[in-house]
Amino acid sequence: MDGHVANKAISNGTSHSDWSPSSWRTKPIKQPVNYEDQALVDKATAKLRRLPPIVTPTEIWKLRRALAEVAQGKAFLLQGGDCAELFDYCNDQAIDSKVKLLLQMSLVLIWGGNKPVVRIARMAGQYAKPRSSPMEAVDGKQMPSFRGDILNGYPSDQRAIDPDRLVQAYFHSAATLNYLRAQLASGIADLHNPMEWELGHVGDPELQQKYTKIVESISESLRFMRTVGADTAGQLETVDLFTSHEGLLLEYEEALTRKLKHPSNRNVTPTPKPAPKVSPLTGGALLNSSIPQDPETTGHYNTSAHFLWVGDRTRQPDHAHIEYFRGIENPIGIKVGPTTTPADLTRLLDIVDPRRETGKVTLITRYGAAKVAELLPQHIAAVRQTGHTVVWQCDPMHGNTRSTTSGIKTRSFAAIFSELAAALRIHRACGSILGGVHLELTGDAVTECTGGSEGLQDEDLGARYETFCDPRLNEKQALEIAFLVAGSQRGTEG
Repeated sequence: MDGHVANKAISNGTSHSDWSPSSWRTKPIKQPVNYEDQALVDKATAKLRRLPPIVTPTEIWKLRRALAEVAQGKAFLLQGGDCAELFDYCNDQAIDSKVKLLLQMSLVLIWGGNKPVVRIARMAGQYAKPRSSPMEAVDGKQMPSFRGDILNGYPSDQRAIDPDRLVQAYFHSAATLNYLRAQLASGIADLHNPMEWELGHVGDPELQQKYTKIVESISESLRFMRTVGADTAGQLETVDLFTSHEGLLLEYEEALTRKLKHPSNRNVTPTPKPAPKVSPLTGGALLNSSIPQDPETTGHYNTSAHFLWVGDRTRQPDHAHIEYFRGIENPIGIKVGPTTTPADLTRLLDIVDPRRETGKVTLITRYGAAKVAELLPQHIAAVRQTGHTVVWQCDPMHGNTRSTTSGIKTRSFAAIFSELAAALRIHRACGSILGGVHLELTGDAVTECTGGSEGLQDEDLGARYETFCDPRLNEKQALEIAFLVAGSQRGTEG
């Protein structure tokens, strides 16, 4: 990148006038939506612009500060939830089961890593899904692909794109988050009563014993703290749980993007180490990492969720999604796959994070078990040369999807853990930090991924195959992953 391009990248920062929530409309776009009646779309988005924010800048910056800790190895990030969230999942039982599973997993990870866990749910907004084709075959009949409840319904008679679903998505997201906040305030996450986080469908005696041992250890420590009077701050009675979704449908995201006053907890901290003067990749000048903090008192916040990510299909540096993502104050994720070149990765980082703010960007790697050893070291080296300090997060799900002989999409537990274990080893060998894990999971006893201690086989998938898009880990498999990661973390200490 030459000096001219470097200066241009600086001008792409969120404080400059060449960006607006609608400037993405001037760029080419992947995964476009062709609405039949634009007037109905305009009516829906006008309604969204009048509705109150779902999340606040103070919450967004609380997460940004937590992710800065993750990027520096002081905390661990657990992100999980449904592949495609449905409006029907907006009920107390479905929400409680996912929350309890994330809390159980985080308890295990805290025990394993001896560090705080940042929890982000794929919940309260994960209603849009990218698809490889606009049409699909269902029972031998061609029809529009299911693209998530925010656009159309899964039943064959609901496949037409409906603009009113934009507004429905808002209210389902708001209702989900409202109940989530109420449950957390009511003590669902109180560490004084960890056994109330029932293991539900996990019937494996070994898993039950492992989890019970951790709970007993924590309970004993809490009893001691209470005895000596150290348990008075109330910080053990609840936790922070943030929401996230893929920022795929830009009409929706634009309508919920607001220019708001920066909160008092805002802290823009550029990465302390200076960037090299010359990039080994491009031979040109790199941006100065000590760009001063923006003196402006307002910024553009996406108020639909605390954290948004751009997918592997829509992360082109000169396309609409990156144009939108570069302007928001929220922490953002970028999916990184086998087609991501080191040059593209460094260009993306300079576009969306010109100040090199620690933890602003989470790189969500999804290579597949067979490719992680080849590709991850290259990307770690490329990012290190730029001077960016990112959160590295492993998504071991998406690169390991396969179809059975009968055409059912599934994932192998062994392949999922293989990629995750390899990522842990590679980061350690490269002197880097694997900051977190990104999983598609559910709190229900579904049979969508093979393997695990249950030994599910392809022929077992039909028992409870309930996903409307990609296969998810069930509660037992997800908890097993948490124990395996925790065991690896404890094995590296001392």
